[in-house]
Amino acid sequence: MKLRGLLFALLGIGCTAYTPLSDKSLNSLPGPGSDFDIHNGALLAPILTVRVPGTPTHEGVMHHLAGFFREQLPDWKLEWQNSTSTTPATGDKQVPFRNLIATRDPPWAREGDVGRLALVAHYDSKLTPTGFIGATDSAAPCAMILHAARSLDKALTKKWAAMEADGSAGIDEETGIQILFLDGEEAFSSWTDTDSLYGARSLSETWEKTMHPAPSTYKTLLSSITLFMLLDLLGGANPTIPSYFATTHWAYRAMASLEHRLRSAGRFKSSPNHISKRSPDAERVTEPRWLIHGDKQDNQGSLAFMVEDDHIPFMARGVEVLHMIPSPFPAVWHRIEDDGAHLDPDTVEDWSTLVIAFAAEWMDLEGFIDTGFVTREENAGSGKGRREMEGKSELTNPS
Repeated sequence: MKLRGLLFALLGIGCTAYTPLSDKSLNSLPGPGSDFDIHNGALLAPILTVRVPGTPTHEGVMHHLAGFFREQLPDWKLEWQNSTSTTPATGDKQVPFRNLIATRDPPWAREGDVGRLALVAHYDSKLTPTGFIGATDSAAPCAMILHAARSLDKALTKKWAAMEADGSAGIDEETGIQILFLDGEEAFSSWTDTDSLYGARSLSETWEKTMHPAPSTYKTLLSSITLFMLLDLLGGANPTIPSYFATTHWAYRAMASLEHRLRSAGRFKSSPNHISKRSPDAERVTEPRWLIHGDKQDNQGSLAFMVEDDHIPFMARGVEVLHMIPSPFPAVWHRIEDDGAHLDPDTVEDWSTLVIAFAAEWMDLEGFIDTGFVTREENAGSGKGRREMEGKSELTNPS
């Protein structure tokens, strides 16, 4: 991604049904346990490797992501969207790019009638410097999304079973959830319109041309995305996240409200007020917020310079975007130091909790979340600042 020196002043406010979680539900969201451990965590550790497209380690991460859904979340539909392209670093050689799409829709709904929340991260890493891992960019965001999918799965099943039982299935607008793990975000040489966003450009173009049947609510696969929530450069301590787009500032404010509630409830482990970081008799201290524009009103236009990232080809085709990327970028951005050792474990876990909470509210899961009040650890599953400016496609089943 790169920062574009153009201040967007988009007008208009998007909206959708959005039901806040109760305090009881919010405090019951499951944590990852040891799955974010950088050495042997089941979710994160396998991604903390070089992931340059077309290499064996990149393929290994592809199989890790797909295997997670096949083995743990069999109700999710998996697809690969494949493309190839030459790059400035590889000459005439065609480099393969494979986007992984995991989708969970109401079981009774027709494909073209479901609007979807898309949780998005890129899973490739830069060609240079040699050995670059990209822990914040974007291994940790991928692990956060895996944990979010797992944490939401049972509540989705309970909600949709209850709707079928009480006869309300199919009455209201259908809402599903989609995970997009995009390939080829990074430039192979230096960032240009053609040397970057390889997977995102291919997928957005393909989906714009993929039509649903005539009577469908949504005309194309692309228009089925009601919000494209992109996570990038996350996992370092003390990030600041601006609100980039006026049309989704209402969703940004909803997420900022969740951050405030989680902090107030003592759920953020990275907070200086967390029980692990202060004595019981100590007074609470003022703590900085990650989402710094949460108090701004919806009619104030965009509040930050736009960063060029995987959302660009989707946004150009009319998709609404909520971009969770720090400004300034982490100090380790595009440096060999962007590795597991430079992640802040508490921040990684807190981001996963915040993403789960937002998705649970978007999916209207209040009343369907297990509120047994076990700790996040006990309830776990298996054991970018300002930056310098620097085709073929088909849908297949995952192998």
